[in-house]
Amino acid sequence: MSKWEIPPKEGHMEKPSGVYYQTMTMKEIEDRVKKCDLIIIPVGSTENHGPNAPTGEDTFLVTRMAEQVALRTGCTVAEPIWYGFHPYHHIGMPGTVPVKDDAFIDLLVSAIAGFWNAGFRKQILLNGHGQEFVIPVAIHKFAKIFQVPAMIFNVNWYHAIQDKFKTKQEGGPYETNFIHADEVETSWSLALFPEFCHQEWAVDTTPRGYMPEGHIDKAGNLLHRAIAWYGHVGGGPIEVAAYPEGVVGKATKASAEKAKEGVEALLNYLEKLVNDIMKTYPAGKLPPANELSQRPKEELDAALKKPFEPGWRSIYSLGNMW
Repeated sequence: MSKWEIPPKEGHMEKPSGVYYQTMTMKEIEDRVKKCDLIIIPVGSTENHGPNAPTGEDTFLVTRMAEQVALRTGCTVAEPIWYGFHPYHHIGMPGTVPVKDDAFIDLLVSAIAGFWNAGFRKQILLNGHGQEFVIPVAIHKFAKIFQVPAMIFNVNWYHAIQDKFKTKQEGGPYETNFIHADEVETSWSLALFPEFCHQEWAVDTTPRGYMPEGHIDKAGNLLHRAIAWYGHVGGGPIEVAAYPEGVVGKATKASAEKAKEGVEALLNYLEKLVNDIMKTYPAGKLPPANELSQRPKEELDAALKKPFEPGWRSIYSLGNMW
């Protein structure tokens, strides 16, 4: 019997269940940080996923994952980033709300800095959308601006357990490779938030490109081809022209059962990651400051104090991000 709820009985975004930062008082946050100073920031998007799935699919995927991990480990979850970066081939698709590239990066930098200033010096940016090549830019921009000790990790759910996306031909559960709003992604949605899905409205499309198969990868770069899915413009059509349905693949073939093993494996990994971080560096501890920053010791000592402790300086006194 699984230790995880698949599907979960409920979501927790508006519940006083000790999961979300935004539903806690400052006293609760201060008490939380003393025990576990790690926060998961779900990074999603608002995007057309066809007639059968919610436009918040990418966001609900990672919030439902993060909630279960927080309930088991005692870490905290931030309310999600609802609007994401979009590659060129998404632009123009009705239902999709793209954020300008620099605005998205700066939003993430701002979120990282704000949670660091609140005492969460360990952060996992859990990504649910095709923006894995942009989030690391934000992490490094934060580090360059502030140069403070921190542990910040980007996890893309489809990268953490790559062996769980195999087709039946490869010994896995799926008939088709993962692309977008298709058999794979819809199966995960049915396993994590079936109450928002209407599989009776699902449709199929036939994915196509302008090059012979084998050069350009598909979602998550799970096929390990030479050209990443985001490493081109012009290798395939834009979605608004070729896939007005919002689906790139066979959504009708989805089922929660197909995703169950993968969901369990991912939740197990995230639990291990949180526990390994906190076991190696318990609350209030970080790797050596002088090996993570070139700032003078007195600046770092002041920033690393607890908020409002004598001699404390906020992170915003160290770098100009405005």
